[in-house]
Formats: sequence, C-alpha cells, structure tokens
Amino acid sequence: MGVSAPTASDLASEIRRLAREKQAVILAHNYQIPEVQEIADHVGDSLGLALEAAKTDARIIVFCGVHFMAESAKVLNPDKKVLLPNLAAGCSLADSISPESLEEWKERYPDHAVVTYINSTAEIKAMSDICCTSANAVSVVRSLPNEKVLFTPDRNLGRWVAAQVPEKQVVVYDGCCPVHDVARGASVRKVREMHPGSVLIAHPECREDIIAMADAVCSTTGMLKAVGQFPEARTVLIATENGMIHQLKKRYPDKEFIVADGCIGCRLNCPYMKCISLVEVERSLREEVFEVTVPASVAAGARRALERMLAVPRDH
Repeated sequence: MGVSAPTASDLASEIRRLAREKQAVILAHNYQIPEVQEIADHVGDSLGLALEAAKTDARIIVFCGVHFMAESAKVLNPDKKVLLPNLAAGCSLADSISPESLEEWKERYPDHAVVTYINSTAEIKAMSDICCTSANAVSVVRSLPNEKVLFTPDRNLGRWVAAQVPEKQVVVYDGCCPVHDVARGASVRKVREMHPGSVLIAHPECREDIIAMADAVCSTTGMLKAVGQFPEARTVLIATENGMIHQLKKRYPDKEFIVADGCIGCRLNCPYMKCISLVEVERSLREEVFEVTVPASVAAGARRALERMLAVPRDH
C-alpha cells in the first residue's frame, strides 16, 4: 500500500512546528489562497507586510506572495534569510518596466521625482527617489517637495493618484496589472444592477471608469476598514483579486461579498499569487528554499527608497 498524502491539517501543523523550530515568521499577502493565509503569522497588503518584515526579529522570513515582495523583505533585512516558497511567483506589473525603459523616461523627464510603486523589482526601486504602495501612494506624492513627479509603473494607480493630488504635475508610466486592468466598467455595472443596494469597493489599480463608479477606493487592507463604513449594505462588490474575499468574509461573516467582474472571480484571479500552496510552504521551511538575494549595489538604493516610503503614513 502506498503512503497517503498528508492532509491540509497535517501540513498546517507541520508548518507551524517548523516555523517554531527554525525561528521563522510567515508573511502572506491578502491574495494568497485561504489555506496559506490561515497558517501565516501576518496577513496583509504590500505596505503592511513590508512593515512587518522591517521590524521582525525572526531568523527566517517565509514570504507567501510574489518575488518583488520577497525582494523588498530581503532589502529591509539584509542579515536575515528570506524564502519564497515557489520561484514561479512573479508579477506581470513588475515585469512591465525594465531598467532601460525607466532610464529612458528619466531622461525624458529629468526634473521629475521618481515615485515607484512597490510592485517592481529591486533594481527599479534603486533607480527611484521613493517607493509607495496603494495604501500610501497619495501621501507619498503629496509629501514630496517636488512639483513634478514621474509615477511608475502602474498607469491606473498613477492616474488615480494624480487626481487626488491636483497641485502636482504627475507623469504616468504606461504599465499595468493585467488582473485589475482586465475588469471593464460595463461588466461591473451589470453586476451592480443584478444586486440593487450593493456597495462597490475598488482597488486603485482598476481602470478609471471603475474607480469613478466605486463607493470607496483603497488598498486591500483598506477594504477591510471600508466595508465597516457601509453597515446597511448586505452585499459588497469587490473590484480586486479574488483572494481578498477570504479576509473580508472572516471580518464580516454577515455580509455577502462578490468579485465584481461578472465572471465569479475567474478574470480577477492572479495565477502568480496562487502559485504557493501548503506543500510549497512546508518544503520551503523544511529545506530552507528558495532563498531570495539582492546584490549589495542594488540593495542600498532600493533600501533608501523603501525606507523613505515607510516613513510616510498610509492613506487607507
């Protein structure tokens, strides 16, 4: 008889045991699968997890997210071992900008401060003046003494930020998150019509037409707070990656949450964020793979941009 595969419960128990034994902290993004979120020490958005990574005293950081997040954790913790359980966990938005293309844009706009969304590689961060996340992007841009800003790489987030800070001249790089950008206002409007009285909460990586019809626009962690602002709403439409629904249901079990793409969440699904399972997390801890490293020459500049970001309060 063959040996049966370990159950999810067995894997979760072993992961927690290994984490204690190896003095590891497990960080998970809100878009991870529910089972991974449940075994994490901290679940949050990019900014919240960056803050946790910056202050942890753990020996090992297991980052259940995508590669740029693990890179950021390493940049902020050069003396700690940072593990990404699955090397396939990349990011299309981060891939939309290269050092060469950013250099070209900087030459085109030489007197602009470069504000880079955290969804980018360490190399891009090192070329920037400051980083931001969707949770503090407006505050970051507003905090700069510069009147002219080059915002990279997400055009939808950049346009939303520019609208919030009209006193600045914001030039927006032409990149996007395909998962958020695929959502269309017509589809979201149709879903809303199917649910009279519902509330729409959107991530600022969504297109302008969706932002315009949203009742609230905020980061994923901001969504957890935003729902509480609409106590009478029984149904809440969420315009972001479908993994966010897990935390929302835990916080508000009496409400119905629907991914607002009209496709039961099938379009607003990031394959990279779903690369990591309990099997990968257990192996990562047991074998201490896959370690993420950042060259010292790149890390110094990226750390400067990230630390400047961490000094700015979040918006949502």
